[in-house]
Amino acid sequence: MNSTPLDLAAAFTERFGTEPDGLWSAPGRVNVIGEHTDYNDGFVLPFAIKHSTTVAAAVRPDRVVRVASTFAPDEAPVTVDLDALEEGGVEGWAAYPLGVLWAMEQSGHRCPGMDLLVDSSVPVGAGLSSSAALECSVAVAANDLSQAGVSRRELAAIGQLAENRMVGAPTGIMDQSASLLGEVGHAVFLDCRSGDSRLVPLDLEGAGLELMVIDTRVSHSHSTGGYAARRRSCELGAELMGVPALRDLSVKDLAEAAGVLDEETFRRVRHIVTENARVEDAVKVLTGTGPTELGPLLVASHASMRDDFEISCAELDTAVDASLEAGALGARMTGGGFGGAAIALARVDDVPAIRTAVERAFAAADFRAPVIFSVLPGAGAARVA
Repeated sequence: MNSTPLDLAAAFTERFGTEPDGLWSAPGRVNVIGEHTDYNDGFVLPFAIKHSTTVAAAVRPDRVVRVASTFAPDEAPVTVDLDALEEGGVEGWAAYPLGVLWAMEQSGHRCPGMDLLVDSSVPVGAGLSSSAALECSVAVAANDLSQAGVSRRELAAIGQLAENRMVGAPTGIMDQSASLLGEVGHAVFLDCRSGDSRLVPLDLEGAGLELMVIDTRVSHSHSTGGYAARRRSCELGAELMGVPALRDLSVKDLAEAAGVLDEETFRRVRHIVTENARVEDAVKVLTGTGPTELGPLLVASHASMRDDFEISCAELDTAVDASLEAGALGARMTGGGFGGAAIALARVDDVPAIRTAVERAFAAADFRAPVIFSVLPGAGAARVA
């Protein structure tokens, strides 16, 4: 819905009968490059976007948490007692915000009871990490309201813990890190083993570029089988290669891996190893010649995800192929795969033609019409009112 702060505050008062103590917002993210590398202790390069989730929150005098959403105004709030909240004990979308409060307490930070009303403009299931935006908006709200003083780096780990153990999705730490650490005009280069990060310039406007997001409207879920199966393949590959994680292999090791691993596991491993190298190459490009030169890396990334990791789909391939044929500098699927969105890097003047080409290609294939919009690197999570 994406209400204004004034609207959301008023909706909170109408729902809970009191004014909120504040409003906190956290963005979704687009990953420039580095897919499925995060849970392999590798490298990623996401950035925060303007599409965000906002939570209005007020502290309660007890340990009860009530959470509601503007998307279901007629539904009763999901109500839990923090003292009785257990791992995996919440179903549906409320598992994300309640999981954050559970994870904060698991990490040694006591939370007060609170009322929460959630609003969002991040498309769900589009690969833009609506889940992390929800987790991080609640995390910064709870951090402020409890005066816990938790660092952004630890809040990212808390969001990941919530998603892994309350929701049951075996995701890495990239999405929460992008949502919490993003800054305008920059991507976040994250080392998922050490947790270290640094900002990398991504001045699309200055280069006369736009990054188009093509939401295929094929919804995906990280808590279902495909994502978990890919993670298991990666863990098997690392075990058979005798390394702690696939991050410890380089492109030079792939010849040996081909003789050790079965054909499918080898292809899964090859994607991770080459994708890590592409992330590092992308950082060199952005700190050197600039974003105009990213195109070939995006194209190679998509081919690797399509052929080696097998997480693309017909709609994503159509979006990528049509974009490139219409003049995009580069394009690839982004996010966990099995649906979601593709991104296309394009000169500003070429954007209308690319949009038309993608829409026509989807119509010709009898796919649902895609939702296409442009994004720029934005700010990370913050209190907004």
